[in-house]
Amino acid sequence: MGFGNREFQKPKMKKISNVIWEIPPEFKKGMRVPARIYASEKIVNDMDLQVYDQITNVATLPGIQKYAFCMPDGHSGYGFPIGGVAAFDINDGGVISPGGIGFDINCGMRLVLTNLTYDDVKPHLKTLVDNLFQRVPAGVGSTGFVKLSKDEFRKAVEEGARWAIEKGYGWKEDLERTELNGKAEWADNKKISDKSVERGFNQIGTLGSGNHYLEIQVVKPENIMDDKLAKKWGLFPNQIVIMFHCGSRGFGHQVATDHLQIFLNVMERKYGIKILDRELACAPFSSPEGQDYFKAMACGVNMSFANRQVILHRIREVFEKIFKQDAEKLGMHQLFDVSHNRASVEKHKIDNETKEVVVHRKGSTGSYYADRNEIPKLYRGDGSPVIIGGSMETGSYLLVGGDKSHETFCSTAHGSGRTMSRTKAKQLFRGDILQKEMEKKGIYVKSISFAGLAEEAGAAYKDIDTVIDATHEAGISKKVCKLIPIGNVKG
Repeated sequence: MGFGNREFQKPKMKKISNVIWEIPPEFKKGMRVPARIYASEKIVNDMDLQVYDQITNVATLPGIQKYAFCMPDGHSGYGFPIGGVAAFDINDGGVISPGGIGFDINCGMRLVLTNLTYDDVKPHLKTLVDNLFQRVPAGVGSTGFVKLSKDEFRKAVEEGARWAIEKGYGWKEDLERTELNGKAEWADNKKISDKSVERGFNQIGTLGSGNHYLEIQVVKPENIMDDKLAKKWGLFPNQIVIMFHCGSRGFGHQVATDHLQIFLNVMERKYGIKILDRELACAPFSSPEGQDYFKAMACGVNMSFANRQVILHRIREVFEKIFKQDAEKLGMHQLFDVSHNRASVEKHKIDNETKEVVVHRKGSTGSYYADRNEIPKLYRGDGSPVIIGGSMETGSYLLVGGDKSHETFCSTAHGSGRTMSRTKAKQLFRGDILQKEMEKKGIYVKSISFAGLAEEAGAAYKDIDTVIDATHEAGISKKVCKLIPIGNVKG
């Protein structure tokens, strides 16, 4: 990693506002633009040093525009910090880098409404969670109930959620409530390897492991911050909603791995690009290698959309079984599906000039201000819905794209952000004890392993409220409501 230099010192930062901090290009040789961190003073002071090293390395990449950004949930990652954002001019040598997108391509959040209240669900909570745990496979190597041939899987990763709905796993309206309408149109399965197919063809409809989860949540009256928008979007006091977080599983990981190796082989030799950290391996976006990766990445995007679509279908089945009503009568409409690990080609106004850029969001959510074309028509007049997951003990947020998100290429945070490694969390917490403590707090949790549960202890994460406060104050995403967990299936 780039942080091999033990003499690395925390940079002196210029305070732009209470929640914006800037590292000047003079800090590190090769920086083409300043780096900006969005965070409260406490959060920015508590960030691990590697975040500063990584985000200033990002600022050295060819074609980068305006700033290299890190969101308040930022922590060290592979290449880019998690919470990293950067936009590259595709018509002026801008690059694409898998390290700026993540190995879990198109990992994201889906939020589902119901017309049920907390009182309706409370007597059935354990049965619901137990059934969801059985019907939505979780954990490393978990496989789904959808049985596909490898050829059919290649079709699925070109069609995304549309493939799933054509197979009967969902409603057509779900597509209108999904980013990209559930399909990255530029996907080309000829750009993915047989090994990636082997790793992914039996994983559609699975949560995976780590910080992936499926959660039953309640909308407490005091946690509705924007009454008008909450009501418009179908939210009401004491309502039960379902949120889940997962991505493209082993398939996306292999796609990234394959193309990173290709980039390492051609980057300097063919394109003369020198980087400070090999984890930032990249190629010009317009190059054959850059385009091959972009099309392969789109297959990862579509696998993720299909995966979440099938999971939604299973959730609806469980609720139908327990409440003995159709999902339609239970009001189980999807509110939105949003990614936080993707590169997108977008048009942004930069220094009074509209440019076409490839925006990298690595652990960062798209947060589009009203009337952007990227927003599905249903929400275009409001701004895009933004779903940010907290720890399983604290709660999550629904927000809306803020009017100042143009400053961050329409990007905001994606979660709480870890404060300690998984190894340290397992040393400090015991999963069996944590499970009992959570149940005392009114949160019933089922997990594949107690070790996995310990890794995800609330204390291993930043305080979600302070993270959200920073994005709200900065105006890049605005609060709609907070969602409190009562039941959780953990990978």
